[in-house]
Amino acid sequence: MNQLEEKIGYRFSDNSLLARALTRKAYANEQRQRNAPCEDQEVFCTLGDAVLKTVLIDLLIKSGACTPDLVTQRKKELEREENLASLGKFIGIGASIRLGKGEVRQNAGEQPYVLAETMEAIIGAIFLDGGYCCAENRVREWFGTLIPR
Repeated sequence: MNQLEEKIGYRFSDNSLLARALTRKAYANEQRQRNAPCEDQEVFCTLGDAVLKTVLIDLLIKSGACTPDLVTQRKKELEREENLASLGKFIGIGASIRLGKGEVRQNAGEQPYVLAETMEAIIGAIFLDGGYCCAENRVREWFGTLIPR
């Protein structure tokens, strides 16, 4: 995980959080069928999505977006699957995602929806590991250049 943590720009105190953020539901189900405990990324995706929205709204307001409509429109553009997937590709998370056998055959680790969901899960894991400020710093660095000042 050390190389991936370097690419993400965050060192986890609890590496199990990053491992869970990288674990797709299909992989976790396969492990549980073997009686091996394994939790998937789904709840981390939900948390990461909420943190991402909060940070983006804050950044947009601070950059001068002054109406709710403008903030909402711009936030939707920034958090699009394509942007999150591009970020995931740039960071290089695809090879680290733990996929189910069927997902491996479909090369799901390079699919935009998988990369986007995993980026949200990583944001959620950072939030759980280091708190809001750590997650905010990562999102600011990743998205800051996309927000005009």
